[in-house]
Amino acid sequence: MAPRSRPTARQQRLGAELRSLRETAGVSSATAAKALGVDATRISNIEAGRVGVNDERFRALAELYDCADHAFLEALVELGRTRRGRWWDVHRGTVSRGQIDLVEIETDATELRTAQTTHIPGVFQTAEYARAIFRQAVPELPSHEVEERVSFRLKRQEILFRPRPVPFLAVVHEAALRMQFGGAAAAKRQLNHLLEAGDRASVTLLIIPFAAGEFPGAGQTITYAAGPVPQLDTVILDASHGPEILYSETELAKYRALLGRTVEIALGAEESREFLVGIIEDL
Repeated sequence: MAPRSRPTARQQRLGAELRSLRETAGVSSATAAKALGVDATRISNIEAGRVGVNDERFRALAELYDCADHAFLEALVELGRTRRGRWWDVHRGTVSRGQIDLVEIETDATELRTAQTTHIPGVFQTAEYARAIFRQAVPELPSHEVEERVSFRLKRQEILFRPRPVPFLAVVHEAALRMQFGGAAAAKRQLNHLLEAGDRASVTLLIIPFAAGEFPGAGQTITYAAGPVPQLDTVILDASHGPEILYSETELAKYRALLGRTVEIALGAEESREFLVGIIEDL
């Protein structure tokens, strides 16, 4: 099978974790290749996510690398398994690869935390709010692409409604609540939708009012996705070119601290709900 030309973020993550295990064990690519009965190019392609590795070969590498963390190894095995028949497959080629990567990370997360300053978090957006955002894209998107993106964004909300919804903590700044995308009436419907979402048992909605002043990370949109084991946690930063995906331990520690700080300065859950109701009544 020819190497993949554009591996997904999940495939790249598996390769990066295998490379880290090999380097930590002090094993050369040549030694790993010999253990599998392949050439060193194959190991390079595996570690770049361009080639998959079956369970048997994966376990052989894990033994060679002397990794005794059973939970971590089993999570990596699952990460490497082929995924088929997921709802976003029909959107491949019509939405960006970054958005496909994002939704796969969201769907597989065991917990999600986000902090947003200027937008309502994507999984809580109404169709008209999302449509108003996409219509501001530069260069301008044709109508059918706008609708494709709106449809994709709404489908992301399935993580909130499945039998075992992912626990979701959202810290939203007052600025995002007062931005009237689509006009005042659309904004009011959006905020009512957010209010209803915040009443779900799996969702915790916290608001940072203008009065809180400055805080670290204020200019960023941060999402922290907990993996099946802590080593597979992921940070997603929103950028104009698409999601930026980070997972080094240094980066994970930094954004855990940033999110912890935003939670500290935000209003409590009940105060946040009352604050949101007050903004809705003002519209």
